[in-house]
Amino acid sequence: MSIEIENESGADSPLEDILALAEFAINKMHIDSSADIEILLVNEVVMEAYHLDWMQESGSTDVLSQPIDGLRPGKPNEKTPAGHLGMIVLCPQVAQRQAVTAGHSELQETLILIAHSILHLLGYDHAEKDDEKEMFALQQEMVAEYLESVGK
Repeated sequence: MSIEIENESGADSPLEDILALAEFAINKMHIDSSADIEILLVNEVVMEAYHLDWMQESGSTDVLSQPIDGLRPGKPNEKTPAGHLGMIVLCPQVAQRQAVTAGHSELQETLILIAHSILHLLGYDHAEKDDEKEMFALQQEMVAEYLESVGK
């Protein structure tokens, strides 16, 4: 599995946990182990540029996902073929503020955002209430299982 991560944000971020959660999530969703994903951490100015370019919305945001090969989740006995899952762009400064508002750690907020983005790369969405309920439950489950597996 190829997970490329680059921190251009200027913020100290839990890169090892981000990588480990990404790998955990890809395995949980039954994606072929040779699939790849890119994760880029940027500051708010750069995030605003991505937000405008990808979503045509002004202002910074917490995380953006750009699917590439349109991969979908596999099944335990039928992994999704290898491919390029896509790119995640995360802004740690926004995640820090959201963690305070949500009343949990910055690590937990960051992991929730990465899990959320991986689900978007796999075709999940939260535009409809039922889809939101399913996606948010799955991202929380992923993060909780990951944190339990590493004893955090």
